[in-house]
Amino acid sequence: MTIEKQLYQAAIELIEKRYPTGWGGAAAIYTESEEVLTSIAPEVINASTELCIETGAILEAHKLGTKITYSICVVRDDENSEFKVLTPCGVCQERLFYFGPDVKAAISSLDGELTYKTLEEIQPFHWSKAYDND
Repeated sequence: MTIEKQLYQAAIELIEKRYPTGWGGAAAIYTESEEVLTSIAPEVINASTELCIETGAILEAHKLGTKITYSICVVRDDENSEFKVLTPCGVCQERLFYFGPDVKAAISSLDGELTYKTLEEIQPFHWSKAYDND
C-alpha cells in the first residue's frame, strides 16, 4: 500500500473509532522517520478556541523532532456519508511550510480521486519567496 493510501486509511480508521456516529474528522501525517501520526480537532465550548484537525499531528512531529513529508485531512458529514479530503487551510499550510515546500498534502477533489500536491504547488506564491533560502 502506498504512503498516500496508508494515510487515507489511517484517518478513516480514526474517524470510525472516535466518531462512530455523526460528523467525524481526522488527520494523518507521515514523517521522515517513517511514522504515521494522527489527530482530531478538540471539542471546545468556545468556537474562538477551535483548532484544525491536523494541528495535533503537526505538534506531535515537532515534539518528536521529525520532518513531516505527507499530510491528509479527511471528514465525513455523518456515519452514512462518503469521506471527503480537505485541502489544508491557509493556517495549516503555514504550519506545514515549516517543514519545507516539498511537503505533500492531499487536496480536495470533486471526483473523489486521492491526489497529493506539494505545498509549492498548492501555494506557488508563498510569502517566503521574498527571502533568500538561507
